[in-house]
Amino acid sequence: QVQLVESGGGLVQPGGSLRLSCAASGNIFSFNGMNWYRQAPGMERELVAGFTGGRTDYADSVKGRFTISRGNAKNTVYLQMNSLKPEDTAVYYCNAFIVRGTTTFHYWGQGTQVTVSS
Repeated sequence: QVQLVESGGGLVQPGGSLRLSCAASGNIFSFNGMNWYRQAPGMERELVAGFTGGRTDYADSVKGRFTISRGNAKNTVYLQMNSLKPEDTAVYYCNAFIVRGTTTFHYWGQGTQVTVSS
């Protein structure tokens, strides 16, 4: 059973930084990809950043400000968020997926709140 646990959210002033962590059970290199999503109140969940097949992708709204990386422990993925803006306020979710034939299995963490406000 795969479990993902996020941490590192909180309240930060505009222009500040936070680093989110996602600890996954099992070796994350067995996943086909790992992503960070976010969901603001009244909005749909959106992809923020992710690894898929050796490629790293970012939403246009966070390019140049956010960086996704893997930890040395190989079961942790991070999201470094710099120059935070009030519009970055959301619940951030870690996601991992495994492709088996024609079926994709998605796993989600419980989410961590990020609030950017003065």
